[in-house]
Amino acid sequence: MNERLPILDIWVDPVSREEAKARVRGFLEQGTRPYAIFAANPEKNFSVPADAQLYECYRQADLLLPDGIGVVLAARLLYGARLERLPGSEFIFDICQLAEAGGYSVFVYGAKEEVNRASVARLQQRYPKLRIAGRANGFVLMEEMPQLVEQINASGASILFLALGSPRQEKWFAAHKDALTTVRVVQGIGGTLDTIGGNVQRAPEFWCRHNLEWLYRLIKEPRRINRQKILPVFALLVLKRWLGMRVAHAAGRSGKTG
Repeated sequence: MNERLPILDIWVDPVSREEAKARVRGFLEQGTRPYAIFAANPEKNFSVPADAQLYECYRQADLLLPDGIGVVLAARLLYGARLERLPGSEFIFDICQLAEAGGYSVFVYGAKEEVNRASVARLQQRYPKLRIAGRANGFVLMEEMPQLVEQINASGASILFLALGSPRQEKWFAAHKDALTTVRVVQGIGGTLDTIGGNVQRAPEFWCRHNLEWLYRLIKEPRRINRQKILPVFALLVLKRWLGMRVAHAAGRSGKTG
């Protein structure tokens, strides 16, 4: 297993798509508990450390995907690691392929009722042999949560997709992971069901291929500027960390030769 890389105040697993899929396959075939898959991106560097419970969820996660190009570039600059961007919104399809091929069933929890229903229907169309054991929208009341967990367990699902947004999905996992009996893989997918269901359009291939999906989404949704204004701050902090590492390395070499 490749060593997890610290990126400022969060972490990322230096995995390729195939390596990430191999880990999921291992969770499904050999796992004895639910294994958490979350996304690592620049925005998380600021939200995760600000919430002690969320920080612990990320620290204990079993797979942290290099979701954002900022994290990919930071890993390259700080460690020379040549990662490929692996968005959680794409990795859900890799997991569905694994589930279809291996006969594992999935449960989809989150988003509005119409979005959840449409997304499940589209996943079923895309993967005809995929066993969808059940679904529930994201508006389950707190007092109804034990019944939802019971529903997930009764479905026999091996894979659970949580589309609750962050930090709600990570905290849901932390609160209920010990009560999940059949689930072995849990992926936090945020707003991915909106794109699968057709409510939100993903960037065209050109923008994705050139790691400009963030810019495309900003152009389409200018209000996202409040979220994406942290990107230059993240870049400056990474550069500062890199310079600090260079200075420390130079000082170490100087001490050895002095």
